[in-house]
Amino acid sequence: MQSIRIGLLGSGTVGTGVIKILKENRELLQARTGVDLVLKWVADIDPRRADVLAIPREAFTTDAHQVIQDPEVDIVVEMIGGQTTAKDLILEAFSRGKPVITANKALLAEQGSTILEAAQRHGADLGYEAAIGGCMPIVKTLREALVGNRVQGMTGILNGTCNYILTKITDEGIEFNNALARAQEHGYAEADPFLDVEGHDAAHKLALLSSLAYGMALNFKDIYIEGITHITPRDIALAGQFGYRIKLLAISKREGDRVQARVHPTMIPFDNLLSNVNGTLNAVTVSGDAVGEILLHGHGAGMLPTASAVVSDIADMARNLVHGAAGRIPILAYQNQAIAQIPVMPIEELETHYYFRFAALDRPGVLSSISGVLGEEGISIQSVQQTGRKSNGSVPIVMLTHLAREANVRRALARIDRLDVVSARPVLIRIEDSDPCC
Repeated sequence: MQSIRIGLLGSGTVGTGVIKILKENRELLQARTGVDLVLKWVADIDPRRADVLAIPREAFTTDAHQVIQDPEVDIVVEMIGGQTTAKDLILEAFSRGKPVITANKALLAEQGSTILEAAQRHGADLGYEAAIGGCMPIVKTLREALVGNRVQGMTGILNGTCNYILTKITDEGIEFNNALARAQEHGYAEADPFLDVEGHDAAHKLALLSSLAYGMALNFKDIYIEGITHITPRDIALAGQFGYRIKLLAISKREGDRVQARVHPTMIPFDNLLSNVNGTLNAVTVSGDAVGEILLHGHGAGMLPTASAVVSDIADMARNLVHGAAGRIPILAYQNQAIAQIPVMPIEELETHYYFRFAALDRPGVLSSISGVLGEEGISIQSVQQTGRKSNGSVPIVMLTHLAREANVRRALARIDRLDVVSARPVLIRIEDSDPCC
């Protein structure tokens, strides 16, 4: 049986999971791939990791370049993260014609053009299933299973940290900061949670998904990004009264010769499949012209779920190497010459339904003042509710709109914020629902 030798760069959480699967499921992988997947090297800057991982000293190094430069290494697995050292190592591996597997979604989303050009120039494959949805096979689904479909849109819960936080606020009525602290205690959130809670992690993944789905060049910079730090128990409770749950969604839709690509908190109906995806789970729905709508659902993070996706890529790379089939499946699902510069639609042109919450002084004529501004900006109200107790002389007024244009909404809320009868900045949450509740 032919052996394929693997060099692993980084032995953190996911790297440890890769080692575990390769060891414990070695015979299973042989039976399924027809090759012996041998872990030739593990590189880590901490020399103590060799003992922790029970790796033979001769298979461990603190020099990642030694791994890449070893002519016996067939596949390089990059689990270091970041956008500097990891990038340099990936490019070095490509320069030697070695295929690379990575979970580094930030690097691919923000510097993907450089990475892809190098892979193509040197005829090397790139696997990144673990970069998007943990154990969910969304890359394989878009590159292979849906090859005969025109993808019309995708909606996903792509960040387990945010989903855990929103689930805690929903179930327990606690404030954002308390829910975040819980997530950090359990290891679901980093000490610096910015990329997660401000939506950037989900946007990195959405940039990759949009390229795979529509054949568009990677475009992270034009994705609209809004995080969950402003979501309160009050808004989640009010959403529930209207029949909605609030989730951080990554949304991508084909709109003629453009693409919607946006990440923000969103109200979705209780009967939406994604509304019941809770805790650290991830899910994504994909709509295709032949299949209709499909749902992928699973753990978006964690040692073994993410490592499972990495090993899936290792198996694919090994098969390609054995059969001399590098480049058999395009890295971004489309042939290079077919990838187009498809623009992302500005968020100001979005038309959807909205939830507004105003803190208004308890005076006559307040509602008419707010409604008047909305009417002047062409925003039609579906329902109005004055709810809750007076606080500091203000009462909450909640409105759901009919279909409205984002640019008009922003102008209206800016004007309302300046009214002397409004005591706090208005709250806006977008609604994904073709027929909002009344």
